[in-house]
Amino acid sequence: MKTGQQYEDSLRKMKFKVYLQGELVENPVDHPIIRPSMNSVKATYDLAEDPQYEALMTATSHLTGKKINRFCHLHQSTEDLINKVKMQRLLGQKTAACFQRCVGMDAINAVDSTTFEMDKKLGTNYHERFNKFLLQMQEEDWTVDGAMTDPKGDRGLSPSKQADPDLFLHVVEKRKDGIVVRGAKAHQTGAINSHWILIMPTISMGHDDADYAVSFAAPADAEGIFYIYGRQSCDTRKLEGGNIDVGNKQFGGHEALMVFDNVFIPWENVFMCGEYEFSGMLVERFAGYHRQSYGGCKVGVGDVLIGAAALAADYNGAHKASHVKDKLIEMMHLNETLYACGIACSAEGHKTASGNYLIDLLLANVCKQNITRFPYEIARLAEDIAGGLMVTMPSEKDLHHPVIGKVVEKYFKGVAAVATEDRMRILRLIENITLGTAAVGYRTESMHGAGSPQAQRIMIARQGNLEQKKKLAKAIAGIDH
Repeated sequence: MKTGQQYEDSLRKMKFKVYLQGELVENPVDHPIIRPSMNSVKATYDLAEDPQYEALMTATSHLTGKKINRFCHLHQSTEDLINKVKMQRLLGQKTAACFQRCVGMDAINAVDSTTFEMDKKLGTNYHERFNKFLLQMQEEDWTVDGAMTDPKGDRGLSPSKQADPDLFLHVVEKRKDGIVVRGAKAHQTGAINSHWILIMPTISMGHDDADYAVSFAAPADAEGIFYIYGRQSCDTRKLEGGNIDVGNKQFGGHEALMVFDNVFIPWENVFMCGEYEFSGMLVERFAGYHRQSYGGCKVGVGDVLIGAAALAADYNGAHKASHVKDKLIEMMHLNETLYACGIACSAEGHKTASGNYLIDLLLANVCKQNITRFPYEIARLAEDIAGGLMVTMPSEKDLHHPVIGKVVEKYFKGVAAVATEDRMRILRLIENITLGTAAVGYRTESMHGAGSPQAQRIMIARQGNLEQKKKLAKAIAGIDH
């Protein structure tokens, strides 16, 4: 397993082509806007080295029997599924941000069972190829970006019917030694902090879309791949050199557009190529795993936000007010409900044909459906408790100004025993999680990450077995036809 420093050193050896605010970034690792997101991934390595967290952060490889980072693991039991959610909550608590390795973990588990079943039916050898990739991932302790979402273009048209064929990533050439792909993947979490990328189709495909039914692995800095870094609210505060106004100085997350400009992929790294009838299975299983993930990571960040709101109440002198106490109770109730869903879909998981474990898909989709709602209410209550000063107070430069600093110190004081700077810090943290750079990993991502709300509702309708429920009602009512 890598240490955090070894992980950072490994990124420095890579040759990423990253554009940020119209400029090519020479050193992504140390860029002040990108660096906090790298720190979040680095935490997944550091915590795995801490004996206190070993049970959650590590697992035993089913391939080698060695101890590995859990993010490189295929779930071998419902206990593994539960420990995954507990690990994600821990990391959310430690970073208050998106730590980015979940998509790769969810991707390898989905690709494993799908390739196994595809080979069994079609006689292909994708699973053997995938196992070789997985073995190397575990041995090298890679961070892998699971890449599913395409730009999609006109949502009313299938991939092959788009005016621009590149709006869904697709195979443009097949050679004896591999394939050439072109297109893009959007909203790619942690892509620039990853060693490899694992591509999957974004929707269930039909016969006409066979060229778009493709899954493969590639180095994140492969020839022909480049990135356009996504903007986040308040992101340029990281360029100011302070440590109050950013809210969370150390940690963050990022998203990027990943562009494939005629990228060559050798056959040994291809895990689906035209087998469109299995694209739906892969999408459904990855989405299920990733919707389970949100019952851990969002809950951990929620723990930090609830703590920050409680501190804001303390610093404002409002902690004894009954309505403030009730709001904090409601925040905890909503947060623990999300966690309960993550644990429930894990405990109800089952073994797949390949041997790894899949969560209960219905409960995973219920988990994510709640995630599209509850964090918004938790954020609203946090903003309510914090007060309007969260979005109207002056900057830390004003606080430290030789002339007006004393004025800021005087008039933004809350409880006399609490330093004005501490009050400002906690309010900035709440702002960061609910409105700032962390919002991409908490509030807005809660809506659209792992599929927007309607995607879960479709799966709930499919998995909910309404006809069986009708039979139950008929039996109780005495209807025998």
